[in-house]
Amino acid sequence: MMEIEQIQVGHMAVFCYLVYCSQKKEALLIDPAGDEEMLFEKIKQKGLTLKYIVNTHGHADHTGGNAKMKSLSGALILMHKTDDQLFNSPQGHSMARQLGFSPSPPADKTIEDGEKIVIGDISLLVIHTPGHSPGGICLLADGNLFTGDTLFVGGVGRTDLPGSNHQQFMNSIKQKLLTLPDDTKIWPGHHYGPVPSSTIGMEKKLNPWLRA
Repeated sequence: MMEIEQIQVGHMAVFCYLVYCSQKKEALLIDPAGDEEMLFEKIKQKGLTLKYIVNTHGHADHTGGNAKMKSLSGALILMHKTDDQLFNSPQGHSMARQLGFSPSPPADKTIEDGEKIVIGDISLLVIHTPGHSPGGICLLADGNLFTGDTLFVGGVGRTDLPGSNHQQFMNSIKQKLLTLPDDTKIWPGHHYGPVPSSTIGMEKKLNPWLRA
């Protein structure tokens, strides 16, 4: 059985997600970006083995805890290959430090569209959603969609950053996310909306960026 814990971390209202198989006690952590000791203590208290640290994209406000979490847990870092290359460049490391974050180590394994990440009895599908960043991804498992900075509750991610592309971004949302069942639950990458989660159906109906 899949369990999901939504945890707000750091100073930029980032939602980190602890996703785990309650039977096999295997877990992954999506976008650790602060409060790493607290996260690791939570994982230990639940008796979980952290297999993977998965980044929805390479921006430092979502990867700033990678190095510490990897050192604490030994988990493997997974990121789309495009963002791994872009944000592990000298320029990428400089951007991370300017925002007050530690640069992420290189990914231990890069992931691509259509790949599946397995923990215990749970399989998460990688959906490549470029636009906010070239290697942005969402993760889909059992009707739950972890959207990073692609889709928020009542909003969408920025497209004015290096490597962003607005047309590509809107195509990603419309062709890959809005085609999912309306009852698909959305778990966003930041707590920017009036509530911490939503559904595809609600966002189609109420999100002004999608109705425009």
